[in-house]
Amino acid sequence: MSNRQQDGHAAQGVFARFVHSQVTGSALLLVSTAAALALANSRWAATYFGLLYTKVGVSWGATAFALSVQYWINDLLMVVFFFVVGLEIKRELVVGQLSSAKRAILPVMAALGGMVVPALLYWQFNAGGPGAPGWGIPMATDIAFALGVLSLFGNRVPVGLKVFLTALAIVDDLGAVLVIAVFYTASINLVALAGAGVGLALIAWANRSGLRHPLIYVVLALGVWTGVLASGVHATVAGVLVALLVPVRAKKDPHAFFDVVQGRLAELQAARLTPDSMIEDRSQLDAISDLRRAAGEMRPVGLVLEELFHPFVVFAILPLFAFFNAGVAFDGSFVDGVQHPVSLGIIVGLVLGKQIGILLFSWLAVRSGRADLPDGVTWSQIYGGACLAGIGFTMSLFVTELAFNDAGILARAKVGILAASLAAALWGAVVLQFRLPRK
Repeated sequence: MSNRQQDGHAAQGVFARFVHSQVTGSALLLVSTAAALALANSRWAATYFGLLYTKVGVSWGATAFALSVQYWINDLLMVVFFFVVGLEIKRELVVGQLSSAKRAILPVMAALGGMVVPALLYWQFNAGGPGAPGWGIPMATDIAFALGVLSLFGNRVPVGLKVFLTALAIVDDLGAVLVIAVFYTASINLVALAGAGVGLALIAWANRSGLRHPLIYVVLALGVWTGVLASGVHATVAGVLVALLVPVRAKKDPHAFFDVVQGRLAELQAARLTPDSMIEDRSQLDAISDLRRAAGEMRPVGLVLEELFHPFVVFAILPLFAFFNAGVAFDGSFVDGVQHPVSLGIIVGLVLGKQIGILLFSWLAVRSGRADLPDGVTWSQIYGGACLAGIGFTMSLFVTELAFNDAGILARAKVGILAASLAAALWGAVVLQFRLPRK
């Protein structure tokens, strides 16, 4: 088996676990959102909103460093989320659906259409107004919720559709990171940015030098985060930049791995290994250590870190983010809130813009002869997936917090995101109900 085949099999296993965790996590995300909305519209609303802005930090003497709970979550914990996003992007670029031009062109074009068209539709409602900075909000796709809805159809869903939607969302995430870095940065401190660049260079050097101690990378990663934060670029971008330096291929050559394993196993079998024989025979312990070291070097660091952090992101960070960001008080008529230009721009962008952009750009890619539909997937199923891509919850909320400072506009934007995500989920489910094979 070639290195590429082994990488592909490893990526497929990670993809299966990725989908399962996203589907399970979407339920927890939904519960967190419901809890936030319930508290924001209850008699405990003041306590809920007070908790968001409660300062947490450290102090020494007359000096103190404290940030709000919401800030810690959005600017520190979400860095870990973006780190995992970066690992997913790197995996797809190296061994996944984005690893070759032929395989990548369809999800890349679909994602491009799913970003450009929603942004243009939003702009039609808000050009020149106070809501103009929010054009990046309807560009995002929440893969957890999208895969959660898709999972409702069980084995009726072709694998190709799951892979297409996942790859699309990953490209979408990359686009969102670029938008945040370029367009939602007020000013840039070049000295701090250069410091972050030095930290990234040191991480790359340490990786190529074979340094394995995790504390080295933790310290360097914190240095990069500090530099990016001080530069004015949103700190979460640091997570993606660090992740892109993490290797996703095995360090050891498979032939060398087999040589070590076969040789050491032969030695252990000849030495009559028992549960306590290695205590007296040091060579047995050395052989076992070599086997463990060889196995560790065959495990790609990127996949190991993705498996390590992904449950923490899905089951802790994202639910916390939803709980502290999705709460909006419906003071007055919900209908009036939805009719605000910001809300309308988000709803039209996510619900209509996503499906139009993804379907149109996918058709152009296939029509040009540069891409093919995934095996077993029809155009009507692509359309259903495009509708689900209009669920823009997590990243849309994140961009909203960057785009607006006005509490009123912020609330209207969140109303639009919630309404649009619900509508996209329902409409996508209806389309797929009638377009997926009945098994």
